[in-house]
Amino acid sequence: MQRVFIAGTAATPVREHFDRSLLDLALSALNGALGTITPDRVGALYVGNALGDVIAEQSQLGAVIADAAGMHCEAMRIEAAGASGAMALRQGFQAIASGQHEIVAVVGVEKVTDKLDEGLQAALALGLDGEHERAMGLTLTGAWALLMRRYMHEYGVTASAFAPFAVNAHANATTNPNAMYRFAINTSKFNAASMIAQPLNMLDCATLADGAAAMILVNQAIAAELNAKLEIVGSAASTSAVPLAQRNDVLWLDAVARSGDMALKQAKISHDQITRMELNDPHGIAAALTLEALGFAERGMATQAAADGMFTKSGTTPIANGGGFKARGDVGGASGIYQIVELAHELAAHGGIGLAQSLGGIGATAVTHIVKAER
Repeated sequence: MQRVFIAGTAATPVREHFDRSLLDLALSALNGALGTITPDRVGALYVGNALGDVIAEQSQLGAVIADAAGMHCEAMRIEAAGASGAMALRQGFQAIASGQHEIVAVVGVEKVTDKLDEGLQAALALGLDGEHERAMGLTLTGAWALLMRRYMHEYGVTASAFAPFAVNAHANATTNPNAMYRFAINTSKFNAASMIAQPLNMLDCATLADGAAAMILVNQAIAAELNAKLEIVGSAASTSAVPLAQRNDVLWLDAVARSGDMALKQAKISHDQITRMELNDPHGIAAALTLEALGFAERGMATQAAADGMFTKSGTTPIANGGGFKARGDVGGASGIYQIVELAHELAAHGGIGLAQSLGGIGATAVTHIVKAER
């Protein structure tokens, strides 16, 4: 198996880009990531996008973006709800690791804010089970709210216990120029926020917005040529039942656990060697359940670990280093690529090993990548 390196990354700010098209955003990120690599050297393009056909009314995004970028190569869109970008990265990883290609481009893009919120919520709900959940009016936010209510009941915590996740995300976003919300909040503001889907309040809910992020993956020979020092040492994906009612334990994200375990095993890395993480954290409950399934907190103890500062930048395993979904903004299917771009920035500056995990729906799809900085 070939080793896989990250040779370039780029991302647009996460905003309401009313004056830019989906294609414009994708090309901006892609051209930024290419650097000195010319488009004709790229062997394949994988596009992570969840809502392009529903919201932007454009399918065949692989061909559309590849042609506009001057890449006349294999190109395709990968869809896995919120995990679309991470799954596209996994396809790129496999293309390099298998020796099929020497250079691969991966881009995650979402253009959603031209639609009213009702339409966005209906589109996002496509990540739920169509017959048993979406048809009954359940939304993604509503599903996470149900899990949060159950978590509070099972473990005897209040909604305020989830505040440290949002407070940490906003603190980290203050230094990220691409973040939507570059301001700090505190627990008092969190507790006073108005309700969105009880017990989830406005400061415990991410905002869906527009953006694109891209990266270039290369094999070891090209990495030496370009002096690329970031290596993807683990990549894994897993799935579980889509409807919550069909899961044996709704507070245990088994796809998260399996993909995390497989990626760590592939990388030959233990939990205590991970120095930074990026999670699917549109709400504190999503972060808590993910941390517990990954093995970075005991069941029912993630909120206490967050209160103790374990996941801040001065803690043992920082998360939401660029603001996470909550403060950087939720970029739908592009989020998995933003995670790696932000991890790459942190690892290039500080060294270490980073883990990124992206979820589709309520954890029905989980994709985990582990990135190591070679100093």
